[in-house]
Amino acid sequence: MENIPMILTVTLFFFFLFPDLTHSGDRKFLMRKGSVLKLPSDARPPLVDPSRVTQISWKPRAFLYRNFLTEEECEHLKKLARDKLKKSMVADNESGKSVESKVRTSSGMFLRKHQDEIVSGIETRLAAWTFLPEENGEAMQILHYENGQKYEPHFDYFHDKVNQVMGGHRIATILMYLSQVEKGGETVFPNSEEIQVKGDDWSECAKQGYAGKPISQYAFSNMSRILGDVFVFPEALLRCCAPGPRP
Repeated sequence: MENIPMILTVTLFFFFLFPDLTHSGDRKFLMRKGSVLKLPSDARPPLVDPSRVTQISWKPRAFLYRNFLTEEECEHLKKLARDKLKKSMVADNESGKSVESKVRTSSGMFLRKHQDEIVSGIETRLAAWTFLPEENGEAMQILHYENGQKYEPHFDYFHDKVNQVMGGHRIATILMYLSQVEKGGETVFPNSEEIQVKGDDWSECAKQGYAGKPISQYAFSNMSRILGDVFVFPEALLRCCAPGPRP
């Protein structure tokens, strides 16, 4: 059987659920029962390791966490998605309904929040890393990209009013790689102001902006907007490059 290059990723979005929050209200928000991060108070290892986090861009606000997932967690998530993948959809800009689009050709499936102990552990670590409450996060989505499949430049926050009313704006995206390929499959920020020198080991798609390579167990975070329309980052335009054929 031919070994077809493909990428598996997990995506988690965080909502801003308190649109009336002001700077003077920050402390009240942090003290809100049930919204603070549930960090351990004993001598167990910390949930996040700052030494493995690198700020790769300020415009957009993008960070890289090396080895965020373990190999066991990657394999577990792959197993949960097996035989459950369906054509990826996008939200219609007017109705908010899920519709097919040529700009997104991957397949995927959604996990349930707290689906099992491993999923819950990942969700807790993500909340600790982003300093955002767990309850503000959507269920994780596992995505599958085969050779030639991609997601054209897009913003992860909602354009339609329906989804905004249901849960508020998406303000952050966490992308975790479960596998990797020899070429292609990069995550690209076409509007980034950062300068990045690239060689022949990068795809042509990746050369269209600041890019990160698909490395298994690595996680990217990207903040797209804060406090509704107060801060909107056009640099947060995101593109998922297609994995290429093997040389």
